[in-house]
Amino acid sequence: MPQSNAQICAEPVLSGLTARITTDVREIRQAQELRYRVFAEGMGASVQGAAHGIDKDRFDDICMHLIVKDNETDAVVAYSRILTNDLAARAGGFYSATEFDLSQVLQPGRSYMEIGRTCVDPDFRSGAAIGHLWGFLANYLEEHRIDFLMGCCSIPVNEGYEEVSAIMAYLRNKHMTSESMRAIPRIPVPQTDSTLDGGKLIPSLLKAYLRIGVRVCGEPFLDSDFGVADAMILLRREDMNYRFLNRILRG
Repeated sequence: MPQSNAQICAEPVLSGLTARITTDVREIRQAQELRYRVFAEGMGASVQGAAHGIDKDRFDDICMHLIVKDNETDAVVAYSRILTNDLAARAGGFYSATEFDLSQVLQPGRSYMEIGRTCVDPDFRSGAAIGHLWGFLANYLEEHRIDFLMGCCSIPVNEGYEEVSAIMAYLRNKHMTSESMRAIPRIPVPQTDSTLDGGKLIPSLLKAYLRIGVRVCGEPFLDSDFGVADAMILLRREDMNYRFLNRILRG
């Protein structure tokens, strides 16, 4: 049975990290600089705003900005942006819809919260920072009674597509949504044969997502600007793994 919001919220105070929504221009700039360091410098992605050392696109002026701050240094150490149904309507649709046909995923009368541009400072990737992000998201889902959380999670594309194919083969066997709730990629990743063990190649962020309870909505989208394959993820509020969330928060 899901634990109460109070149990999830109590942990961040102990660790020196705080997760919250910000509207502060300075903090949003910090978050966009973190995104630039992770995506442009760390992954070689082609991002809007690169000339100014930030990652920023048209969704940033409409979305909610969720940050995790280190209370000692005042630095933004993790980030995710949030679009709900009403915000997505103002933006002309969810970001995921630019990469996928979501007609089978978005159900009439249901509420959705999309996360995107999720990133963690390399010095804070032991688990606590992503735990704080997801602790906040879990509380938000419960408080606002949102039916589904969704978004895109990146799988690096190295030389060729063998690793992506191996990861997807593993995900198809264990972590897919039902066929009635699949997202269709607008640019599919070319499939290739692979003898690699996909379970050992899953990126750490996606691995954490799977343990939290997300499902993958079918085949990935090839994002050439970021040099990644984006997997569409979906999580029913009732399927949130609160036990795992509390474990990584304590860690």
